[in-house]
Amino acid sequence: MQQMRHRPGGTGWIRRWGGGQPAAHAAMAAAVALWGVSFLVIKVTVSEVPPVTMAAIRFLMASLLLSVLLRRMEPGAKVERPDRRRMALAGLLGITVYFYCENKGMTLTTASNAALITAIIPILATGLDLALNRTRLSPVRSAGLLLAAAGTFLALTAGGQLASAPGHLLGNLFIACAMTAWVFYTLVNKALGSRYSGLLMTASQTRWGTLFLLPAALAEYRQWGMFSAGAWVNMAFLAVCCSAGCYFLYLYALQRLDVTVTTMYLNLVPVVGVVCGWLALGETVHPVQLAGGVLILAAIGVVQRSGREPAAGEEAGSGQGRPHTG
Repeated sequence: MQQMRHRPGGTGWIRRWGGGQPAAHAAMAAAVALWGVSFLVIKVTVSEVPPVTMAAIRFLMASLLLSVLLRRMEPGAKVERPDRRRMALAGLLGITVYFYCENKGMTLTTASNAALITAIIPILATGLDLALNRTRLSPVRSAGLLLAAAGTFLALTAGGQLASAPGHLLGNLFIACAMTAWVFYTLVNKALGSRYSGLLMTASQTRWGTLFLLPAALAEYRQWGMFSAGAWVNMAFLAVCCSAGCYFLYLYALQRLDVTVTTMYLNLVPVVGVVCGWLALGETVHPVQLAGGVLILAAIGVVQRSGREPAAGEEAGSGQGRPHTG
């Protein structure tokens, strides 16, 4: 999915890593593949581990890993007191609310549906940017947003075909709420990105988000049990590869590729998620939902080519451009 227009500070240690554009393309492709697979992994895991508990365990692992990396890569880096509330708010939106809604939604809908719905993030971000800045819409941008609205309706509801599967519809709405939380999260981050590195922001916000997740996870204690080794491996994979590893892959690529190229890569995440759900779980997606996804991607192309920089939420100089799952 996750956006800010600038590139982050405090990333000299990433610039010093070798490799040119081929390596950057490989890193970006790997990040897209991992984010796409994450929908499948979450869907499998929430069938055993309560959804909020799973998020809390995942981000507890990620917090520990990111804290170690921050101390090693940026010793002495810290958040100034006036910015702590904003960091906490970002963690609440981008970790707690996002993953509460996404994991709850994944218990009700399919991994393919969830991946497809993430395509709405750039359009939501553009709409929010326009509303806050009171930008006058050009005819082309107006057409793009209308196209996106139609595609979103089809992706969420399958043109009314999900009426017979209210659980899927509710799950899709949970996923849409997660995407909305993410857009507000990137908006909060805009004021922080010029003062802090992506690593410090990610580590701090992950810690805050984990802290806020713990009370909700405790409310699921009646559903706790002895989770299988497979479930623990899945949660570790999400923490290490998708929450921490993809951050570095994405930031490495962003230092070497044009922002337009990385954005086009990010638009492939829903495609990878849908294919993984189909191949691994035998999930089906209504043709009208696929048509909705195509309309959303077409709308993104129209809006991005209409003469303005990406809105907050479309690109992530700090590594916040995609949701931490996918």
